[in-house]
This record gives sequence, structure tokens and C-alpha cells, in this order.
Amino acid sequence: MKKTVTVLGSTGSIGVNTLDVIARHTDKYHLFALTGARQHELMLSQCLQFKPSFAVMVDPDAAKQLEAALKLANSSTRVLCGADALCDVASDERVDMVMAAIVGAAGLASCMAAALAGKRLLLANKEALVVGAELFMDAVNKGGAKLLPIDSEHSAIFQSLPENPQAWPSSVSKIILTASGGPFRTRSPLTFKDITPDQACAHPNWVMGRKISVDSATMMNKALEVIEAKFLFGVDPSQIEVVIHPQSIIHSMVEFVDGAIVAQLGTPDMRMPISYGLAWPERISSGASHIDFKQASQMTFESMDDEAHQSRYPGLALAWEALMAPAGTTAVLNASNEVAVDLFLNQKIRFDQIHQVNLSALSSVHPTAPNNLDDLLEIDRLSRQAALSSAKKLTMV
Repeated sequence: MKKTVTVLGSTGSIGVNTLDVIARHTDKYHLFALTGARQHELMLSQCLQFKPSFAVMVDPDAAKQLEAALKLANSSTRVLCGADALCDVASDERVDMVMAAIVGAAGLASCMAAALAGKRLLLANKEALVVGAELFMDAVNKGGAKLLPIDSEHSAIFQSLPENPQAWPSSVSKIILTASGGPFRTRSPLTFKDITPDQACAHPNWVMGRKISVDSATMMNKALEVIEAKFLFGVDPSQIEVVIHPQSIIHSMVEFVDGAIVAQLGTPDMRMPISYGLAWPERISSGASHIDFKQASQMTFESMDDEAHQSRYPGLALAWEALMAPAGTTAVLNASNEVAVDLFLNQKIRFDQIHQVNLSALSSVHPTAPNNLDDLLEIDRLSRQAALSSAKKLTMV
């Protein structure tokens, strides 16, 4: 019997790759709903190809244009609009699994809805855990959802851990997240003020959206992944290490108490963790190319303890600081970073000022422990406000 899938964020890079995998296995999966923000033309082509029951556009104008185009095409896909519709198609009883690929805190509510509805939740939106933290994990446990990480690093860790989660605390010594180092791994930090948005988005290994590409360049993506790993795998922050691996062949590793290290390897192609999440515990063809070890490049590693790397990536240390701070602080860091990256991409602040904005927000926003989604959204709002206020005081010179 086919599994029914909702793809939250189908017009983004993860969503497009998810549909590529599903297109290879139409005998196994049926699309229940596709969702997007404003890209109604891309959504139209996806709807015509995959014929989902529903298409959700967050933007009202985009929804109207999509609805008109689908009507002209005699499509039976029904168009919905707004944030509530995202939660509806994520939690619908007809849905077996949900790909959560909406970037940023905007995807939190629909992730929570899918978790509470007990879906197989393929989590590509790391912010759900970074912002939601304990509240999100409580929703997963309460709803009986199966949470499968889609980030290549966390998927690699999941694949490297023992099948029984009860064995993790006693057997795991350390989780090692690998990082490519992004496009500026060897560039002098003294020149970072001159970095342009296009340069920051030119990742050497991965094809990604602009926001996550900038996060990779600053290493803030790795900071968020450290936070995510703590909640996904229940380890202490001191058990999480980051090493730079420029070739992106080893996607992450687990070190066990006996000294053994298990790593997951593969080409840098997001279709691999996506296919694993869709098919788990089985495996299906992803469309990704396979490693040819006869032709493979040398695998090298660089320590984040290196003084130059600490200067290049000052934001990475904020992960551990936020995890040791009061509950809700990780949400402050995420919101501030979203604002700072958006300002940089729109050339309102310099690349090297992203970290300054994040530091300022963390020092000015002191959250109380959130008890519900509304509390999280309020922390998010206050943090964005603080980040914008901080950015206004900066000069581009």
C-alpha cells in the first residue's frame, strides 16, 4: 500500500529533492499535500506533475494565482491558504508521513501539529528543535510520532547509532558533527567585511537555499545543528564536537565508550538522507551518485580549536552558550540569526556584522521558560525586534 506524504516547503531545495526521490518511487508514495510561500509558478508545475489533493500557499496573492492556473489546467488539486492550512495538511488523518522543510521558525507550528498527530516526521527544519526544544520533543512523545532527522549530519548520526535508543546513554561517548568549512575556510577574517551575498551563497560542496548557504559560511548552521543534536539524541552538550572535513564525504560520526567510531559516508547529495527517511527502516534508490573509492579524493580534517578557525567562525561557540543558558535562549539565537542573515542578503549589514547582531540579541533578550507555542512565538518576536534594533546601530563602512 502506498504511503501518503505531505511536503511542507515543497518549493524549497529540500522539497524539490524530496519530490525527485518520490518521482522515482511512485509505486510507494502518494502526495497528499504540497505547500509553499510565494512561488506559485513552481507550485503549479509540481501540482500538475504529482496531482496532490491539496496545495497550500502562505501568501494570499500567490494562492489566488495558483488557484486560477490550476482551474485553467482542469486540475482537481484544491488550493488552501495561510498558516492554519499548513497545520491542517500536516496533521490530517489521511497522512502517513510529513516532510518538514519550511525554513526557519515559520515551520514550527506545522511541525508541532504533525508531531502531536503521531506522524512519521521527517525533520529537515532544524529550527523546530532549536526553537521548540523540550516543548517540541514533548509533542513528539505525546503524539507518538516517529522523528527522523533529514539534515545530512543528523541522519548520519542516526544511522550510526544502535537501533535501540535505550542503549545510547551507556554506549555513546561523543557525537562528532562534520562541517565543510563553507566557502571561506581559508580566507583571512580581516577581509570578511568585503564578502558579498553571492560569494557567501557559493557553497563549495552543497547546492542549498540562500539562507542556509550563508549559515554554512558563518558556521551558524553548525551551531544550530549542535543544539539540534542535543535534543535529538539526548546527549550532554559536552559530548558534541565539531570538526571541519572539507570534502563532505563523512557526514558525521559517533564515538563509543570502547573507542570505536562509526561513520556514515556518501556523496554530498540531500536525496540520500531524504530517501532514508522516506523508506526507513528499509532503503530505496535515491538518485544520488555513489562514491568510487578508487577515484575518491583524500579525506582531511581540521580542528575547530585552531585559532584562525575560531576567528572565522565566532558564532559556533554560541551553541554551547545558548544550551547552558535559561530555556528559550536557543530560540533567541535562532530568531536573531534569521534576521541578521536576511539583512545581510539584502545588503543592510556586512557579513562580519551577522555575529554582532546575534551577540547583541542574546545579551538583551532574557527569556522565561516557555510553556507553550505562544510563549515560543513571543520569544521569537522579541528577539527579532532586538536584532533589528541592534542592526540599525551598525554602519556598513
